[in-house]
Amino acid sequence: QVRLVESGGGLVQTGASLRLACATSGFTFSSRTLGWFRKAPGKDRDFVAGISGSGRNTNVADSVKGRFTVSRDNAEATVYLQMNSLKPEDTAVYYCAAGSGRDLVAPFESWYPYWGQGTQVTVSS
Repeated sequence: QVRLVESGGGLVQTGASLRLACATSGFTFSSRTLGWFRKAPGKDRDFVAGISGSGRNTNVADSVKGRFTVSRDNAEATVYLQMNSLKPEDTAVYYCAAGSGRDLVAPFESWYPYWGQGTQVTVSS
């Protein structure tokens, strides 16, 4: 049974940092791309960042480039999202997802068949 469990969300002020973690189980971790998405109230769920199975390739959305970094620990079967210089517009529920393959870091939901339940990030102004 595939499981993805996010943690690390919370309420922070503008300019603060948070690190989200997504612990996984039930599949060969290094064989799948891992992605982070977010859904703000009243908006669609959007791609934030992703990383290939090897960790060599990443893809980061323009809206967070330079502030957010994605990484993975294949030994711990965990993917991370380091978020710096947070802004109120980063407020959303953040989801991690496991992709259909190892190398493509796709920015669209349909590539990711497995999803976590999400963790809330709220950035106050």
